[in-house]
Amino acid sequence: MSKRANALAERIEQGAQALTTFVEGLSEAEWQTVVANDNRTVSVLVHHVASVYPIEIDLARALAEGKPIAGVTWEVVAEMNARHAQDQAGASKQETLDLLRQNSRVAADRVREFTDEELDRAGPVSLNADAPLTAQFFIEDHALRHSFHHLANIRAALNR
Repeated sequence: MSKRANALAERIEQGAQALTTFVEGLSEAEWQTVVANDNRTVSVLVHHVASVYPIEIDLARALAEGKPIAGVTWEVVAEMNARHAQDQAGASKQETLDLLRQNSRVAADRVREFTDEELDRAGPVSLNADAPLTAQFFIEDHALRHSFHHLANIRAALNR
């Protein structure tokens, strides 16, 4: 196993655990709080983080295999997020935390399968103006960063 891939996986797990630990202690009112700079509830944001791990890792895997990421734009992401917010508006805390634990674990395990050569492979990424980004950067900027990013916004919305 690649030491780099394992370190990335451990950081994905760390972010998911930090989000899980914080959310477990929220009241139902806090769980339903709208995060102002995002216009989605805490519940929807946590479910969003949990549900996109597979997509983020699939895209990183494509780069690792020498394939470009094409057709993924911020408009597409916004549409996907809006649909998700509607579909998951009533997701329970327990269901969401279970999904977060499961999908983050699977994502970390899949990242551990990357070789150093695959992590270093770069390809055009439509989400970033077709910049040639490495699979490692994509993992760091998406699957790894995502839980930390939304946790910070949730903390700010709840004044914690």
